[in-house]
Amino acid sequence: MSYHPYPTVKLNTGAVMPAIGLGTWSGTTEEEWESALPWYKSALSVGYRLLDTAHGYGTEPVVGRAIGESGIPREEVWITTKLPSQHHDRVAYSLDESLDRLGYPFVDLYLIHWPQSHPYHENDEPDIKGEDGRHVTVDHPDVGETWKQMEEVYSSGKAKAIGVSNFSVKTLTQLLKIAKIIPAVNQVEMHPHLNQDELKAFCDKHGIVLTAYSPTGYAPVRTDPAVNEIATKYSVSPAQVSLAWHVQRGTSAVPKSTDLGRQEGNLKKLPILSEEDMKKLGGLNKGVHLCQYGCPEGDVFGWSYEQMGW
Repeated sequence: MSYHPYPTVKLNTGAVMPAIGLGTWSGTTEEEWESALPWYKSALSVGYRLLDTAHGYGTEPVVGRAIGESGIPREEVWITTKLPSQHHDRVAYSLDESLDRLGYPFVDLYLIHWPQSHPYHENDEPDIKGEDGRHVTVDHPDVGETWKQMEEVYSSGKAKAIGVSNFSVKTLTQLLKIAKIIPAVNQVEMHPHLNQDELKAFCDKHGIVLTAYSPTGYAPVRTDPAVNEIATKYSVSPAQVSLAWHVQRGTSAVPKSTDLGRQEGNLKKLPILSEEDMKKLGGLNKGVHLCQYGCPEGDVFGWSYEQMGW
């Protein structure tokens, strides 16, 4: 059996980023964040060299501790974190806060977490909602104003690369009209049931690496008969099939796993799939977003699917 050996992707900055990283979302309470420390460290121990976090995850302090306690030099671990929507008018301030929580002077990649802006409140409340239960959004700063600030933190050296998350062809097109620096990465929900082919073609054209969160598609993909048939053929799990598919199409992924064995398998035992199997997986697209983010139907943190470009 042939496996992909520690796959990487090259960014438009020239930096080489691990193609498989660890997603670090671990819940909504401080207790849950603290309980993640052992599995962050176990991932590092089996070879992971990218940890994906965010201001909104609450896990930045624990990610920083995991790296420090691992004994692995900071320069050998790629850290991605993200700008929250309520900080779109204060990018440098927000990045400095993230760096303080991480305990390091720079991040390797800094992403705008969502294209929509939310109002800032002194208590830093991220979930301001109206009477209709929808998140409140604001028109300013718009994505262009926020991106200008992102370019400034890139120039400062505190973010070695900058990019976006949850952007569509529609929102990327708007951004590229004003961007002096092209985003290095766009991180989105992507898996065989949501293959994002149109978005991938757009990103490829503009030199933007597409990264998948929720890359194995939860139960709908893991129980898909076609995915399981391919998994049986290669003697791997359905999750490993999906991750191999990501790697072979030139995208990267940040799967979450708390189990040492699955962490190792997701990193070191991704089979090299045949062209026929890649086509089978590519044909499973349903165009359905499985992540609902706890929002009302048709709503994504205050924006409609049309506004998102979905």
